[in-house]
Amino acid sequence: MAVVHLNGEAIADWDAFHAACKSAFGFPEFYGCSMDAWVDCLSYLRDEDGMTKFRLKPDEKLQIVIDHAETLRKNAPDLLEEVAFCIAGINERYDDYGEKPALELKLA
Repeated sequence: MAVVHLNGEAIADWDAFHAACKSAFGFPEFYGCSMDAWVDCLSYLRDEDGMTKFRLKPDEKLQIVIDHAETLRKNAPDLLEEVAFCIAGINERYDDYGEKPALELKLA
């Protein structure tokens, strides 16, 4: 399983979240730093379009580990909820295309 770690202690707001994600996931230079762009980039993990540095196999998942999640929850309470909501939506999108879910969220 591929794994990405995000440091919840270093993410105090949405700008910091998007900067951390751009680096950790290898999003393209034109990444729009919004949740719509985040969803778009993570919806192509099994394709060859270069939206992330990851290319998953058909049965593989990308685990997103948010270390120090409680600190992040204190600093940006809506952020974790929105990330979980978007991950569920992305996995639903994969399911709609007859594929297995591609993302798993782990709070550490």
